[in-house]
Amino acid sequence: MINFTKMHGLGNDFMVIDAINQQIDLAPEQVQRLSDRHFGVGFDQLLLVEKPVSDNADFKYRIFNADGSEVDQCGNGARCFARFVRDKHLSDKDEIRVDTNAGQLLLRFDADGLITVNMGVPRHKPAEIPVLAEQESRFYTVVVNDKERAFGAVSMGNPHAVIHVNDIKTASVSEVGQALESHAFFPERANIGFMQVVDRQHIKLRVYERGAAETLACGSGACAAVVIGIEQNQLDHDVTAELPGGHLKISWAGRGEPVLMTGPAVSVFDGQIEL
Repeated sequence: MINFTKMHGLGNDFMVIDAINQQIDLAPEQVQRLSDRHFGVGFDQLLLVEKPVSDNADFKYRIFNADGSEVDQCGNGARCFARFVRDKHLSDKDEIRVDTNAGQLLLRFDADGLITVNMGVPRHKPAEIPVLAEQESRFYTVVVNDKERAFGAVSMGNPHAVIHVNDIKTASVSEVGQALESHAFFPERANIGFMQVVDRQHIKLRVYERGAAETLACGSGACAAVVIGIEQNQLDHDVTAELPGGHLKISWAGRGEPVLMTGPAVSVFDGQIEL
């Protein structure tokens, strides 16, 4: 029997499991079964709370997509992770440090009940994203469905591509997102963002997530979109990202500096399930 909590960050939903106080060893097929919204719990990602691997960390944070693949980063999940460890009395700190497969994250509880995640320093070099390009560019181009597409790319601990669109409502998120997500240009696949710049402090964004299709919100995707928008001189350093599930505040001072993401995290219900 597995104890879990269902949570969401702006509608990006998670099954969160304490893997410190119970033995958890899930095969990809089991994750897929749990993610099924008709026959399982249903979620975009599964989050595991584990013991830290570093001396200076409080926990280890692991993320599995609905298709069973393990990934290195999930910003909305990070906020839910912080809320979970506080609600379950695993930590009473106002700031916690967690190990991830992509490095460490700092999670901070704000006075207004929101949670700020230090998402780390974006990586721009092609080999670090990774993308199959010889040199860094503000715009990369590939042919998708017989049409050339231009986009910015960056790693926020996971690979992101961001396409500019005139109207987020009519963007071909499913069609283009699915084709670009698994394009050979991205050796590890990628999350595909569709960004409408409303003004220099406001964007609208939809994201086709790697291994999960379109979600109501993608925290790392919002960070990536703002970073790319700033790099392309279309955005200021403090931006509100409007996603289908709600709003995030994203701040980035520029190259070499970490991205800060602020938003809510909500517990929906606790449950038990037997595999």
